[in-house]
Amino acid sequence: MAEGRRRDEWGRTSSLMALIANTNRDPKKHRPFRAEDYGPFAHAAACPTVGVRVLKSVFLDRQEPRP
Repeated sequence: MAEGRRRDEWGRTSSLMALIANTNRDPKKHRPFRAEDYGPFAHAAACPTVGVRVLKSVFLDRQEPRP
């Protein structure tokens, strides 16, 4: 229930941010902003997940991550 409330509040906040940004943008230089550009939950699926071994090798052993 708390997660739904947080998403709802961020939805309203990101809509207001997009509205303010669109009123101040130059239409010749930039596309219209959307609420998804400002919401933290819209980009949550884009974050990669890695195992603990990869994190250990990068942060503790100072090795470059392998693709």
